[in-house]
Amino acid sequence: MKKCILLLTCLLCLCSCTDTPVQQSTVQESSAEPSMEEVSESPVPQDWQDEGLFSEYYEKAYETMLTMSLDEKIGQMLYARCPDGDAVAMAQQYHLGGYVLFGRDFEDRSKEEVTENILSYIHSQKIPMTIAVDEEGGDVVRISSKPALYDKEFASPRDIFSEGGMTAIKENAKALAEMLQSFHIDVNFAPVCDISLNEEDFMYYRSIGQDTDTVCEFVREFVRTAQENSVSATLKHFPGYGNNVDTHTGIAIDERAYETFATTDFKPFEAGIAENAHLVMVSHNIVNCMDDTKPASLSPKVHEILRDTLGFTGIVVTDDLEMDAITAYTNGTSPAVAAILAGNDMLTIGDTMLEEAVTSVKEAVKDGTLDESLLDHAVMRILAWKYAKNNGTDFS
Repeated sequence: MKKCILLLTCLLCLCSCTDTPVQQSTVQESSAEPSMEEVSESPVPQDWQDEGLFSEYYEKAYETMLTMSLDEKIGQMLYARCPDGDAVAMAQQYHLGGYVLFGRDFEDRSKEEVTENILSYIHSQKIPMTIAVDEEGGDVVRISSKPALYDKEFASPRDIFSEGGMTAIKENAKALAEMLQSFHIDVNFAPVCDISLNEEDFMYYRSIGQDTDTVCEFVREFVRTAQENSVSATLKHFPGYGNNVDTHTGIAIDERAYETFATTDFKPFEAGIAENAHLVMVSHNIVNCMDDTKPASLSPKVHEILRDTLGFTGIVVTDDLEMDAITAYTNGTSPAVAAILAGNDMLTIGDTMLEEAVTSVKEAVKDGTLDESLLDHAVMRILAWKYAKNNGTDFS
């Protein structure tokens, strides 16, 4: 009996001695950093990861993109011209990423009618559309040229600067952004970053018409003010229009040296990129020193310069793909397919060629001309942008 009691006592002592070390070990293990195997890796492909404008929302955007059909992804990449009628039905049919509004969309309409129409477009599908307009001031004023919608027509940046300098530019940019926001328009295809000092140039009256440093300051002020007021700014027309002709009606071939662009034309774009401009619009000019075979909008080389040399991580959008300068250089390939192959995220396209564009992109994916991953990457970036504009809130 004594032996049993002695043995039991020893066992209790042993348990008491080992209790503390076991607990300490448990605490140490729980506070230790997780092993590499325990760290959850981002689902976003490594080569898509960057520290870009909207990278905070890449994972969320990527997961949303994975749930989308091919039709939905194609639609998200399209900035279509708003049709005369049945705009909601067309947006839903093609799952459109955005509408571009022109003068006809504001003609003979009241503020209430315009606002009601725009809200119906935005909320026509689960992923809200972005609504864009060209409201540059001066010759290009889609809204403020309508007295029923605004009490004055916005003057050109050149005239505003000549009258009141950069202070007037900033005040004008704020008034412009507030007007757009009042209609729920959240993207302005402006500012014009082109440098033009010659009154004979096609782009002179749409530009601020000053030296490079002044253009850079104008771009910074415009972008900062617009985006502080919830309107995404669009730097255009990359890589710089110079003294080239109008590409709406024909081919513009730019024969300037690359150094001219690097030391002059790129500077306003770099200023806008440093100010976190959300979009860059690429022109249809053929810039021989970068690519003498394709318009800039269809050139992978030009897009590489924009992404890799200038470091732009936002949304790249084409100028209107219905312009004559495009059809002459696609060699039978769909302009939409060529634009995606070049590296554009969003394609500005007329409502009359929308069906052909969607069909061509679908066929190109199916026959291997287009790798679907090109669409996936673009759509991820577009969705991340939209999440950023929505402060990360899920789309309802």
